[in-house]
Amino acid sequence: MALSEIDRNLLARCLARKPRAWEDFVDRFMGLVLHVIDHSATSRGMRLTMDDREDLAAEVFLAIVRDDLAVLRRFRGEASLATYLTVVTRRVAVHQLMQRRNSQLINGHAGQSDEVVDNATSAPLSRLSDRDEIHRLLEELEGTEAQVVRMYHLESKSYQEISSLVGMPENSIGPTLSRAREKMRRASVQ
Repeated sequence: MALSEIDRNLLARCLARKPRAWEDFVDRFMGLVLHVIDHSATSRGMRLTMDDREDLAAEVFLAIVRDDLAVLRRFRGEASLATYLTVVTRRVAVHQLMQRRNSQLINGHAGQSDEVVDNATSAPLSRLSDRDEIHRLLEELEGTEAQVVRMYHLESKSYQEISSLVGMPENSIGPTLSRAREKMRRASVQ
């Protein structure tokens, strides 16, 4: 879909720093940003509070305004502005969510708002208190399973990246993660 005239004008107003342009931009795209944040969190098995959502939305909009609106200046108009912002939002949200998840796994911070949840079962994943515990649980897994878990949870790699690195079909990554999480959950109870 091509860039609409409404979005072209809004983009030009923002880049020219016209009065109310930024407010109009935020009003137009806030729903999209929140939807992408929610989808990104859900697909990674994370629950967000309203405060979490607002913090992530603020991070997205900060990324857009950073360096004199560099993100908007790079937009070439080859797709719709909404499509471009979806990609930008997803990248920022996933990065922030993975930082939070990694921090929780390493530091053992438990919190209702950031509870890590297994997508397949919606059961809370056991909190891991330190690096030693993470490594001990990873040793319970077979080679490829351990690689997939490490890449996804500790290195924040996407399914596509993991697929190309380990030579596993992309649609096998999710089931592999679910099986590995279940093994880790059982091992953490022992």
